[in-house]
Amino acid sequence: MMARVHVIGAGLAGLSAAVELAERSEVALYEAAPQAGGRCRSYFDSTLNMTIDNGNHLLLSGNSAALDYARKTGGFDKLAIFEEAAFDFCDLERGARWRLRPNAGKIPWWILVPDRRLPDTAGLDYLALAKMLFAKPGQTLRPFLGDGDVARRLWDPIFVSALNTAPEEASATLAAAIVRETFAKGGDSCRPVVAVEGLSAAFVDPALAWLRGRGAQVAFGAKLRGLVFDGERVAALDFGEHTVALDAGDQVVLAVTAPVAAELLPGLSAPTEFRSIVNAHFACAAPKHMPLLTGVIGGWTEWVFAFPDRLSVTISAAERFLATSREELAAHIWDEVQAVAGLTAPLPAWQIIKEKRATFAATPAQDAVRPGPATGWRNLFLAGDWVQTGLPSTIEGAIRSGLSAAALALA
Repeated sequence: MMARVHVIGAGLAGLSAAVELAERSEVALYEAAPQAGGRCRSYFDSTLNMTIDNGNHLLLSGNSAALDYARKTGGFDKLAIFEEAAFDFCDLERGARWRLRPNAGKIPWWILVPDRRLPDTAGLDYLALAKMLFAKPGQTLRPFLGDGDVARRLWDPIFVSALNTAPEEASATLAAAIVRETFAKGGDSCRPVVAVEGLSAAFVDPALAWLRGRGAQVAFGAKLRGLVFDGERVAALDFGEHTVALDAGDQVVLAVTAPVAAELLPGLSAPTEFRSIVNAHFACAAPKHMPLLTGVIGGWTEWVFAFPDRLSVTISAAERFLATSREELAAHIWDEVQAVAGLTAPLPAWQIIKEKRATFAATPAQDAVRPGPATGWRNLFLAGDWVQTGLPSTIEGAIRSGLSAAALALA
């Protein structure tokens, strides 16, 4: 009889763990919500009359774990992968546009070519990335990026979106981890990857189908109320109305959010500070000439995604907008989107989504309290983008955490 692993939480960390486990173990997957995906999912929005993502997510071609997961589960063909590393930018204050185009190889000769780099810069302006690779724990990002025009037009937009934390307080070592896996490897690892048909179509629905095809049990609306311990192991799962007793060889992967994990495991070392993201969606077809992704400088908007049926905006580290009304956000952001897209149109149907606890705060202090996947109980392992992966809170980090927890459960 195969060992059974109980995976609690069907976000990407839990799905990743379950997929990794299902070929060698019996898997039972439990999710408190009525759907899988956590903060990385799609849903039908009746206001827009279309399916949208609860938040826009950008991957890069260097995110190997995420892409391997999509290949394995069958969602890879739902991803649009740019043929080259190309990032379009629009500066609303100066009315300027440019395209950043790192070359494919590891030797960064692109910083010496004017039409591949940020206008009015020199090759030496890009040494910030190299210096960052030697950052030490406890150092913040701003001293490496500087506070000049290059930071305003390039580094701040990139790293705020990657870390969801302001450079003044963000961890330089977490930023360096991203650089090592993307820019430091060359343009082939920096090509943008977008789930153009929705996050669920690429990362969630195929995984659920893959798991069910291998006999995994999937239960929604199953909120774990508590863990029953017996010495050094988890002996049962308390779901309130019923309890699941664990056999001697059963394992548990706890792939829930940090606050939920802290409630279930008092004394757990875990992040306690979080940062917000605001997403805006407009029911307006993107102009044919518009790039799929545009970084925006000098406005509230930070990134515009030009989907065939809608224009979507992401604003990271968005605490300053949590008290702003949805109506004001929609009107102001739409004005900026029109400038970026070259449109003149009244405000279309819109949706504003505020994620107050979108990610843990990627500060040195919060990074230091992230736990590893192992716990003090020999059959209990942790997964989630908040677990120590060496990366900030990203899809790549979430999927890697699931793989790490699964490896320990199988061992």
